[in-house]
Amino acid sequence: MRHHLLTGTALIAALMAPVMATPSHAFADTPPASMPQTGEHGVLIFQPDFFANYRPNTALDMVNRVPGFSVNDGDGARGFEGAVGNVLINGSRPASKNDTGSNVLGRTLAAQVERIELIRGGAPGIEMQGYAVVANIILKNTASSEHIATFNANLFEGGQDLFGGTYQFTRRKGDYSWGVTLGDGISSSDSNGAGPLQRVDANGNITRAEDYWNDGYGGGNSIRGNWSGPVLGGKLDLTARYGINDWHNIHLQTAPDVLRDSRSDNEGSSGEVGAVFTRPLTTRTKLETRLIHEFSDFDDVAISNTRIDGVSDPEQRFASSGNASETILRSLVRFERNASMDFEAGGEVAYNMLETDQAYSVGGTNIPLPSASVKVEETRGELFGKGTWRINPKWTLEGGLRLENSTISQSGDANQEKSFFFAKPRLLLTWNPYDKNQLRLRFERVVGQLNFEDFAASASLSEENVMGGNVNLSPEQRWVSEITYEKRFWDEGVVSIGLRHDEIVDAIDLIPLDGGLAAVGNIGEGTLDQLNLNITLPTDKMGISGGQFGFRNTWNKTEVTDPTTGQKRPISGIRASQAVVSFQQDITSWKLQWGAAWIPRLGQMNYQPDQTSGWKGSDYYEMWAEYKPAPTLSIRAQVNIWDDFNIERTVYGDRVNRPISFIEHRFVDPRTFYQIRLRKTF
Repeated sequence: MRHHLLTGTALIAALMAPVMATPSHAFADTPPASMPQTGEHGVLIFQPDFFANYRPNTALDMVNRVPGFSVNDGDGARGFEGAVGNVLINGSRPASKNDTGSNVLGRTLAAQVERIELIRGGAPGIEMQGYAVVANIILKNTASSEHIATFNANLFEGGQDLFGGTYQFTRRKGDYSWGVTLGDGISSSDSNGAGPLQRVDANGNITRAEDYWNDGYGGGNSIRGNWSGPVLGGKLDLTARYGINDWHNIHLQTAPDVLRDSRSDNEGSSGEVGAVFTRPLTTRTKLETRLIHEFSDFDDVAISNTRIDGVSDPEQRFASSGNASETILRSLVRFERNASMDFEAGGEVAYNMLETDQAYSVGGTNIPLPSASVKVEETRGELFGKGTWRINPKWTLEGGLRLENSTISQSGDANQEKSFFFAKPRLLLTWNPYDKNQLRLRFERVVGQLNFEDFAASASLSEENVMGGNVNLSPEQRWVSEITYEKRFWDEGVVSIGLRHDEIVDAIDLIPLDGGLAAVGNIGEGTLDQLNLNITLPTDKMGISGGQFGFRNTWNKTEVTDPTTGQKRPISGIRASQAVVSFQQDITSWKLQWGAAWIPRLGQMNYQPDQTSGWKGSDYYEMWAEYKPAPTLSIRAQVNIWDDFNIERTVYGDRVNRPISFIEHRFVDPRTFYQIRLRKTF
């Protein structure tokens, strides 16, 4: 068999060219179910037959194979608007923020999926929540009992092996469904490893040469229940969860007659209850009301001990305990004027609280910290309205405005109260110039949610770093301008490229405090310029059956003024680039899928008043294979390999002239680790 390969230039031209009309005798009016179908206003419809070769066990398996789409479960920020994910089930999001879309899909059998709609730019009755693209999974209304049992193992070379699993049961009958999930979860860090540590002074003289070893691991047990059914002429969705969790971290630095031992243990519990009631008011008007309450408590202890030449330094100890909660009541009315225009209006009120007590001691002597014992509370109200106008099959316009008013108060070691008001407009214009081509323009004001933990003190004893709390934080605001072009081809091929520019007000970073401490704070104005490229390329036309090549990267350029030096620099914690190159293949005759991903280079920098720190790594590999000997059984194995990476820290002698006190390098060889997953559905 001869295969004709496109050259690089010809391939790019083919991808960017408009799709021409096909003679009627070539295809039927409706493409076969094994191909994505185009609905109104650019909505792509994927029937179950499209995923048949992948042999999916769950609905999540299917969504993960939708070309050009990645599941996003939200950032977990306070509030509901803009904090939830890009997955909907039957047109709605789950009853709780923490019962994410991927969680719901993971406990839904693939046989229950009627179709998947990929909505780009908006569709009637769909709440996009700020996303340009969402996936709407439509489930069948049938009677069934579904069981999903999963076993997981993470096996580290020279580290802590972890084992866990889940059992999920769901019963569906007509409009009713209920279920329970039991989980024994595991968590670990892919940067666990060992290597040499070297510290040099300003003249390059070695002052420390030690061996470094790090291990971090944890887990948790949880139970969740779900129920949904018709109530009072509408539908009620209920969910509740409770769980306990722990995390442990060990940092060791050793040399002849030297031991630096830093350990931290974190324990806590968390829970939530959520309810969503939806009801049609008229044939064109729908009411949705949502109540969410989340709660948690924590008890954390970090201890650091140093012994040199048989002499021990005083023990350092940082302890933190407390609790937090969030309660949200949200209601909206959605009015569909006609098939081309709908409106939405509503409001949201929320109460958030964090109460924490912290203590830092050296040799048993307490060291005072700013804002060591605090209670932070926020009451917030928001009114919002938006409209979506599908001007014609090629153009869709969405516009909206949110008005937010909040008051944040702090009591304890410091007493303060601040109020904020923000108007947050949003405009999204979608243009479909040709079939399978789409251009999206977005302009929006985004207001970040403050992390209440930044109001209190914190510590990283392994890096000899103690942070103070800051009572004067204000939310970061961004004026976002974005343009994205997407081209689909060859049924599963996608190329999208996006440009974004942010004008940042009250940027969040690290600021100097009195007493030689630092804290999270606002450092003024800043900018972000971003280029995003995502390519999914099926390889059937290149002679590799069932294969799919992928490339994605986001290039970020940020700029702020450093509050200590007054010089321009990037924003802490934002990676300038992290490309991912991947390939996966379905070998149907073997009932096997396999794949690999490669990150050539990764890293980031952080800037503090007394030091700069960062890490750089390269050649991160992930290889996996999944065997499905039967439609109800899946066996997946994965290996992660990461080349050495370097953690570098430069500490300055003072904040005025900033002479170098020392430079520290940790060359870490991360452990190779293996993951095994067995999943049985019945």
